Amino acid sequence: MLEKLVAWCLRRPWTVVIATLALTVAGAYVTATRFAIDTDTAHLFSPEVPWRANETRLARAFPQIDDIIVAVIDAKSSEQAEKSADALRDALTGKPLMSRVWRPDDNKYFRDNGILFLGVEEIRRDMNSLVAQRDFLQPLAEDPSLRGLSDSLLFGLKQVGTSERGLAAFAKGLDNFTDAFDAVLAGEPAKVSWEKLLAGGREPEAPSVGPSAEPRRIVLIKPIIDYSALEPGREAIQTIRDTAKALGLVPAAGVTVKLTGQVPLADEEFATVAENTGLNVSATLAVVALILWAALRSKRLIFAVLLTIIAGLAMTSGLGIALIGRFNLISVAFAVLFIGLGVDFGIQFATRYREERHSIDDLPQALVAATRGIGWSLTLAAVSLLAGFFCFLPTEFLGVAELGLIAGLGMIIAYLATLTFLPALIRILGPKAETAPVQTASLAVVDHWIARHRALVLVATAAVTLAGSPFLLHLKFDSNPMNLRDQSVESVATFLDLSKNPQTAPNKIEALAPNLPAARSLAEKIAALPEVDHVTTIDQLIPADQNEKLPILENAANQLRKVLDPTLKPAPTDEETKKALTRAAKTIRKAGAAPKAPPGLVRFADALDALVKATPEVRKEAQIAALSDLERLFGELRKALAVQRITPETLPADLRSEWISADGDVRVEVTPKGDSNDREVITRFAEAVQKLAPDAGGPPVIVAEAGKTVVDAFLQAGALAFVAIFLVLVVALRRASDVALTLGPLVLAGIMSLEAADLLGMSLNFANIIALPLMFGVGVAFHIYYVIAWRKGVSDMLASSLTRAIFFSALTTGTAFGSLLLSSHPGTASMGALLAISLFFTLLAAFIIVPAFLGPPRLEEAKAEAQARARGPEDTAPASPVQPPHGVLGSEP
Repeated sequence: MLEKLVAWCLRRPWTVVIATLALTVAGAYVTATRFAIDTDTAHLFSPEVPWRANETRLARAFPQIDDIIVAVIDAKSSEQAEKSADALRDALTGKPLMSRVWRPDDNKYFRDNGILFLGVEEIRRDMNSLVAQRDFLQPLAEDPSLRGLSDSLLFGLKQVGTSERGLAAFAKGLDNFTDAFDAVLAGEPAKVSWEKLLAGGREPEAPSVGPSAEPRRIVLIKPIIDYSALEPGREAIQTIRDTAKALGLVPAAGVTVKLTGQVPLADEEFATVAENTGLNVSATLAVVALILWAALRSKRLIFAVLLTIIAGLAMTSGLGIALIGRFNLISVAFAVLFIGLGVDFGIQFATRYREERHSIDDLPQALVAATRGIGWSLTLAAVSLLAGFFCFLPTEFLGVAELGLIAGLGMIIAYLATLTFLPALIRILGPKAETAPVQTASLAVVDHWIARHRALVLVATAAVTLAGSPFLLHLKFDSNPMNLRDQSVESVATFLDLSKNPQTAPNKIEALAPNLPAARSLAEKIAALPEVDHVTTIDQLIPADQNEKLPILENAANQLRKVLDPTLKPAPTDEETKKALTRAAKTIRKAGAAPKAPPGLVRFADALDALVKATPEVRKEAQIAALSDLERLFGELRKALAVQRITPETLPADLRSEWISADGDVRVEVTPKGDSNDREVITRFAEAVQKLAPDAGGPPVIVAEAGKTVVDAFLQAGALAFVAIFLVLVVALRRASDVALTLGPLVLAGIMSLEAADLLGMSLNFANIIALPLMFGVGVAFHIYYVIAWRKGVSDMLASSLTRAIFFSALTTGTAFGSLLLSSHPGTASMGALLAISLFFTLLAAFIIVPAFLGPPRLEEAKAEAQARARGPEDTAPASPVQPPHGVLGSEP
């Protein structure tokens, strides 16, 4: 059948070539116009998997927490960070690509109700202090001027009397005004902190929510994303960077703005994967061309094989996009797989053609003879590869399932192209006849050594495999997607930096409860786990102990009524101000002349005298410096004392929607203890939380559950592939021993590859795990070639043209894999490393272990092969193209 197919293609070579090139152009066009890649590692799994269904439910209930850009702002001081964060938030709000921009630590709700987040005793102490000072504050409230300040200070001095301790405290308070007035007199900016002054000189404590004293702030952005683009968040990210630069938020000004979150991580990962891709592919094809030259020694044959690979690659890519719509981080590696296996088919066919052409001077007859010699092996290898790849289709690991579909279809395309397009192209190009034999006779020495020492080779193989078993047992699967990314990239480095602090750690678990009581109960149980740092629910937005706090505030409001709602006096004239200052200076200087009086009293009196002598403008500046912060404090105090009871129902809609969905689901956020990017830490954390909340989601759950899903998928697919290939080989080879001889060395090569990977410090991950099915496919093909040749009577296996073909095929495959090691993407580079290791052991098995397993060839099958060859092509292929009247080319020129 294959000979008839090749004969037809040789009679109509231009028809075959033109049709193939048309399909190639169509595949390239589909690829160029519709290419897309999904960099979200969560999408590598079926949405039917329970943990993926939980993620979908969470995203549907709280869409505002998904696809977020996190802008991390670091500055030299907390004040600079605060101003920078506010400036960036305000500048981005309302821009076309920004759906929502907000600061999680700074919300009007917290500013208005911050006092309720203080402790009961702290509120009681502060309110008692304010009430005790109301007689001092009332004159200032009624007359917010230097005159009112003078009257209040004189009242305070009168209250202190001659007490040495009281005068010391009074003088310490006056130092704040003295420093401010001296600065104003010197023409420098100044402001008295009344919050600190009324707190007795100590720094006031901040509420448990709201801006911190750390010089870091975070701005969250919900962008509008173009999912049809290769980098969906690119425009939004660029807008943020441009805005920060325009605001002067740059390192030169002491401010850095770094972006992380799902959107920048995905975009920068794609950029890393794509980095130098064109150069790597070009370099790979160039090296492959050199290897083909060493293997085929004919420019025309090399051109034919390369064009066959390129045509098949374009058709496979276009078909994959047409069927699936977009590639993922695993399925995109189909190109490397196709080149590795497609080149193998091409080299096997072309090398066999060269061998036949050496003994048959006629090109068409040599091509038909090559088909007879290698066609069955190619078919069996292609069917085995197809079975192996398609066995991933029923698994829940969509990343490899889609790769299996595309690779399987690619094998069909590569197989058909090798038996149609390649011979037709060789017929048109007409390479010269082969004058030298293709075999490498010098390697027969190694064949004979292996034949004499079969037992030694087999025992050594078993010993090496058993010695490496501890490494196999120690090998782990790293399911943390962050370890697949370039950690020097801004988004990843920032993510890891945030992970060090439990307060900002991004790797949190989100659990859903049907109602608030259930959420409170669940949060209480989870918080008791040793793996948990803290649990956050909507209750953290509700101040505690309101039954105690509200009466304290209400009582303080009543007693401070005249301070907060005063009867204002007419503003003083400048002369009235000077008189008040003079009077205050005289009285305070007199108090400062008393024995043991603190020197701060005289300093203050001197400052007042200097103000009297200054210009009216200076006195106005002094008034602003002394009292502007008091006006702010009075305004905030009015708001603070007017707070009402807060419940989940009275929360602002934007805050409530972050914790209670439209359907009533309540979100419980859990933060791990320790390094939230450490795989073992977050795996233990996820397993512990899932025992209490089985439907929980979030990155730690993905890390923990994805590893299990991958292992289960490979166990399932591996079992199916082994059974499928076993059945294919049983039907084809018809001897269980031959099947064992084909698969046995392959299994040993896989085991040794995994042992070596662990020995070299590698672990399996989402990216490099595809090396296993890939090398299984390559190994099956290589071993099938040997077993078929052995059955046909080939004795010196390494000296045969088959080994030459396999060797150069392996070199091209190794070149394709080796190019992955140069990738800037750690996951892709690890894929190349494991592929290189696997290729080494696959070749070791093919060249050394398989011959030792096989032993002497079967003579009866060798005789049958010799008889078939003696009969010639006319007996085995009635429709051979060498028959008259038109010969191979028929009527076509």
